[in-house]
Amino acid sequence: MKNFIQTIQNIFKIEDLRSRILNTLLFLMIYRLAAHVVLPGIDPTQLAGLQAQTEGGLLGLLDAFSGGAFSQASVVALGIMPYISASIVVQLLGIAVPYFQKLQKEGESGRKKLNQITRILTVIVVLFQAPGYLINLKSQAPGAIIAYSNPEIISPAFFMFTSTLIIIAGTLFIMWLGERITEKGIGNGISLLIMVGIIARLPFSLRDEFLSRLNEQGGGLVIFLIEMVALFIVVVSVILLVQGTRKIPVQFAKKIVGNKQYGGVRQYPA
Repeated sequence: MKNFIQTIQNIFKIEDLRSRILNTLLFLMIYRLAAHVVLPGIDPTQLAGLQAQTEGGLLGLLDAFSGGAFSQASVVALGIMPYISASIVVQLLGIAVPYFQKLQKEGESGRKKLNQITRILTVIVVLFQAPGYLINLKSQAPGAIIAYSNPEIISPAFFMFTSTLIIIAGTLFIMWLGERITEKGIGNGISLLIMVGIIARLPFSLRDEFLSRLNEQGGGLVIFLIEMVALFIVVVSVILLVQGTRKIPVQFAKKIVGNKQYGGVRQYPA
């Protein structure tokens, strides 16, 4: 414990590192605050239907990645997932399309062009996903949308148009936060945003799972303990896998350097 406290003190003695840690915490805090800002024209007390829909399945996974913003009809309801989808599409195009293969080989200039294409594709993805999200919100929690319960206050068409623009802006804002964390903070910003979103939902998920198992008859608590052990094993396995994949490129690099330096025969120092 003493060594841990000493390490923390040493970290904050380094000005650049201290500044990056504080910047990261600030950006993550802004992201979590944005996740609780409800779309204009939404009654947050009427979202029980949407929240029940996101208790499991694919939508539950999406809600976990967005840190609960999906089930709360937040301005960042779609989270960072549209950007992830666009990035995957661009990566696949880099395998199949010669133009994207050329950009990947152009270094920094090519990377900037690919990033710009990814941003544009993200907007296109959200442009299709946002209306779908709002239509699903209408079907699951019709009383939550004031435009449909009181159309004399705001027209449904205007609500759909403005809400779509707000959701697009929210996704772009999260992308900007991720880039700022990468540049001025610690680690990969997008990965940190996803991690924080999952961690934010984890205590509530564990609580709900514990209460549901507690009310079961015939060994519900035993099943809960087994689930916790399985979760622990999965987390440890993922950590070991990540560490292993980080070491593999290093080993390949050492082999390549060894082959070049020693005429194709790798020699080990005595």
